[in-house]
Amino acid sequence: MENLISLVNKIQRACTALGDHGENSALPTLWDSLPAIAVVGGQSSGKSSVLESVVGKDFLPRGSGIVTRRPLVLQLHKSDEGSREYAEFLHLPRKRFTDFAAVRKEIQDETDRETGRTKQISSVPIHLSIYSPNVVNLTLIDLPGLTKVAVEGQPDSIVKDIEDMVRSYIEKPNCIILAISPANQDLATSDAIKISREVDPSGDRTIGVLTKIDLMDKGTDAVDVLEGRAMRLKFPWIGVVNRSQADINKNVDMIAARRREREYFNSTPEYKHLAHRMGSEHLGKMLSKHLETVIKSKIPGIQSLINKTIAELEAELTRLGKPVAADAGGKLYSIMEICRSFDQIFKDHLDGVRPGGDKIYNVFDNQLPAALKRLQFDKQLSMENIRKLITEADGYQPHLIAPEQGYRRLIESSLVTIRGPAEAAVDAVHSLLKDLVHKAISETVDLKQYPGLRVEVGAAAVDSLERMRDESKRATLQLVDMECSYLTVDFFRKLPQDVDKGGNPTHSIFDRYNDSYLRRIGTTILSYVNMVCATLRHSIPKSIVYCQVREAKRSLLDHFFTELGKMETKRLSSLLNEDPAIMERRGALAKRLELYRSAQAEIDAVAWSK
Repeated sequence: MENLISLVNKIQRACTALGDHGENSALPTLWDSLPAIAVVGGQSSGKSSVLESVVGKDFLPRGSGIVTRRPLVLQLHKSDEGSREYAEFLHLPRKRFTDFAAVRKEIQDETDRETGRTKQISSVPIHLSIYSPNVVNLTLIDLPGLTKVAVEGQPDSIVKDIEDMVRSYIEKPNCIILAISPANQDLATSDAIKISREVDPSGDRTIGVLTKIDLMDKGTDAVDVLEGRAMRLKFPWIGVVNRSQADINKNVDMIAARRREREYFNSTPEYKHLAHRMGSEHLGKMLSKHLETVIKSKIPGIQSLINKTIAELEAELTRLGKPVAADAGGKLYSIMEICRSFDQIFKDHLDGVRPGGDKIYNVFDNQLPAALKRLQFDKQLSMENIRKLITEADGYQPHLIAPEQGYRRLIESSLVTIRGPAEAAVDAVHSLLKDLVHKAISETVDLKQYPGLRVEVGAAAVDSLERMRDESKRATLQLVDMECSYLTVDFFRKLPQDVDKGGNPTHSIFDRYNDSYLRRIGTTILSYVNMVCATLRHSIPKSIVYCQVREAKRSLLDHFFTELGKMETKRLSSLLNEDPAIMERRGALAKRLELYRSAQAEIDAVAWSK
């Protein structure tokens, strides 16, 4: 199962490189779901010495006060026997450190780069990987030491700031807490135990480590704690003996220090019976084994999160659209495909697949008939107007049989008013078609990706609609003008003749037309005009559909496509010049998706091999 921790380490490094970890997100991430061990302790509790003992190298900064001022994510990788030991920082990719004194200096320098040469702290972690045949596969997070008071150069909030930072790590349910407490202090005042109990009251995630056992007052020992009587945790307490400051000053190496630690527990009567589970060497092995067990138990949850996140990332990438092609042909093809997608959505609205097309029918079925009914033909066909137009049409010489010119003028003056409703119907359909264009643009996902292309497509579609409107208006008004220019012959054949009605040519013109005869003329003309209105009520929609709706479906972007073929590469690129924020977002999502798919494949392989 060693490869399982190595796999988790690999995924954690990839998550960090992509920013997919808890520090940058309020949402559950793959980093949050991966178990890790957080090292918690008060200042001068021996925390750094414990870590160095587990690693077997001097590599951590030392000094008084707050030395660890940024979280250190330490990943240990067991390499093949005989291979060279080295360290790598995530912020210095491909640079290997074989001198661990240089590692210490880089930790100090990187801390200062973030916080300055002050005693301030930062929650931005440093990521360090150590490869050695002398370590176990393990991930440890060294957190700043808890303190009770601020020292000179620190804000008053430093105590709370450190507690909040530590708590943000250890409150995660997948975090294993390594609580470091010095044996030469009362355990009831241990900062590590206090904060661990706040987030893990049952102690299921807490492993207690007792340091400085060799520095306890004479006549006292830590047996009650190590045997779990003073404070019981789920896992047995582990005691360690760190190097003394004198040993550090003399550069006593870790191999010698571990040997002396084993000798201490084996030779001290109080601890001899516990020696098999004491010491930093045992601590490292126990932590590695426990981490493997926890990771194994968390695999189903990790797989579930990965699968869910992959689906979300794929959906988000689909919403953002495909990346832009590099060559001119690819750009032109992309634009054409996007335009076809828009055109199909527009047609779907007209054909009823999407809502909106029904409003055009409403113009023909309600708006146009209502407008025709509102025409005030009675003003044109009033007794006074009929008498005026008919007598004026005869001029100085009265008509002989029927007032044909008078009839024509009365009919034409009535029919010409139909032009208004006809034009209004054309404009109403034009307005609805423009609304559908805007709807189709907003519903074309790829157009949201390219603001320049969206504007151009919208402008081109509206220009086409305006040309179609002008043609439709011309054709529709021609229908009205046709009715005005040529009257139906049968209408004249059915007209009553003056002689039949008792007209007397020797009388005055005004005497020849009594009110009864003028009313009959008005009724006949109104009947004819109504007949024409009924005809136009059906022919006007046909003209509008033919000139506007049908043409919009057939050739809405034809002119735009012609212009596209003439465009240079630079112009095509400007149309596909999408929002930089979207490009950056797509790139980040693609990398994150690649990470999750890789993690999915590797974790699934491990799960199936169990």
